[in-house]
Amino acid sequence: MVKTSTPAQYVLILVDMVENQGCDRSALLAGTSLGKTGMANIGARVSDRDFAILAANALRLTGDPALGLKLGLRLNLSAHAILGQAFMTCRDLGQALDLFLKYYHLLAPALHLDYQVVDEQCVLTIASSIAEIPLDFGYELIAGAMLNTLRGLVNRPDIQLRLEVPYPAPDHAARYLEVFGPNVQFNCVSGRIAFHRDLLQIPLPSSNPALRSLYENECARLLADLEEENSIAEQTLRLMRKLEGQYPKMPQTAKMLNLSPRTYRRRLESEHCSYQQLLDQVRAEHATRYLQNTRLPLSTIAYMIGCNDASNFRRAYLKWTGRSPADVRNG
Repeated sequence: MVKTSTPAQYVLILVDMVENQGCDRSALLAGTSLGKTGMANIGARVSDRDFAILAANALRLTGDPALGLKLGLRLNLSAHAILGQAFMTCRDLGQALDLFLKYYHLLAPALHLDYQVVDEQCVLTIASSIAEIPLDFGYELIAGAMLNTLRGLVNRPDIQLRLEVPYPAPDHAARYLEVFGPNVQFNCVSGRIAFHRDLLQIPLPSSNPALRSLYENECARLLADLEEENSIAEQTLRLMRKLEGQYPKMPQTAKMLNLSPRTYRRRLESEHCSYQQLLDQVRAEHATRYLQNTRLPLSTIAYMIGCNDASNFRRAYLKWTGRSPADVRNG
């Protein structure tokens, strides 16, 4: 399986939140490696499996369905560690966004975002997230953290986001409107976070180009260390997402990852996946973005993702996602 992890700061904040509601720490840590080693021995990162168990325990112990949202809103710049410090040294919000897009895997290695400017809106599409945690908890955590970070960077507590999430409105849906503003939609094809591109021009009061360079170098070093620990499946996904529209064959991909085809195939099998599964996942991600953000004809999208014609594309997309291209485009 993919080796992914969560910054320890997020775990410490979650534990503090739950304990402040009168819950027992041992019950919260039950089933995790931290339950054996204790919080005093926590490292810089915690496995996503442990974080998922912690989240499930926290939801059960507190009975608070909005816990993911509350956690996200607690993740300020200092919670993002070195990357948060790097944000503060940027010239403006646009430069901070560029930095985020380069290094957000430091915050969540399993997360994958697609970024586009559509009309006057900056749009981040959440293509994948932590599979083990409840869907709404994960999206609330991501969106809440992004909103809180934006507000903290520019000292504008009034900033709101347009939010689309791929699940029904929860019982605490009114809280979404209070936090993000009126532009919240449920039951969408995918999760998307958007804000007006004018925000990119807002200067940051703590801009420091020299310090920013030092922080970015450290971010690059940390990301390189983290990527060395990633599974072959995750390395493959990252590579194919960068090679949009090219989609190399399996032997070519193995070569680009400095492996023989035989070793590459064996490594994927040990992670319980196949090259075809990974390829289909990325093609589905790219096709969904084209369907949502462009008016390209299906025949053109089919060609761009490697299908012979529109008919084959329709069948393949339905198999990949469980929805037809028309439903996604019109939804």
